[in-house]
Amino acid sequence: MFFLRIQIQTQHFSREINYKKLLSHLYVSFCSFLCVFAVVINKVSLQNTVEGFIGSSVVLPCSSAKHDFKLEDINVHWRQNGRIHVYDIIKGKDLMADQNPQYKNRIKTFPEEYVRRNFSIKLNNLTHADAGEFSCYITHSSYSKQDTVRLFINGV
Repeated sequence: MFFLRIQIQTQHFSREINYKKLLSHLYVSFCSFLCVFAVVINKVSLQNTVEGFIGSSVVLPCSSAKHDFKLEDINVHWRQNGRIHVYDIIKGKDLMADQNPQYKNRIKTFPEEYVRRNFSIKLNNLTHADAGEFSCYITHSSYSKQDTVRLFINGV
């Protein structure tokens, strides 16, 4: 009977260790999940969304907090869905040579805002084809930044 009691206590102690290990693993897994979830939520919340209507206009925001670079040393490239050339600002000057024809005469910039590192653009006469992701790439020899804006189009 004494032997049986030890065996039960040993089994109970063994299970207690396994429960502690299990709880430890669950705690670590839960903390990891929370960290990943927080990063994903933060990334999603940082992404701008803009809603527009067929035929109307929207402003797509893009700016930099870095003000210690000369405007002449900064290039800004606007792209739709990563590949379509929307607009370029090279060394503080508007450049439309490589602009996709669907954006010809539909983009307004704010050159007076460039000195404040605001490179937002206004897209006029919205169409369904404008829906998607717009990226603004601000580059300097020692600095780069990307802003992304998701544009949703409503209307018939």
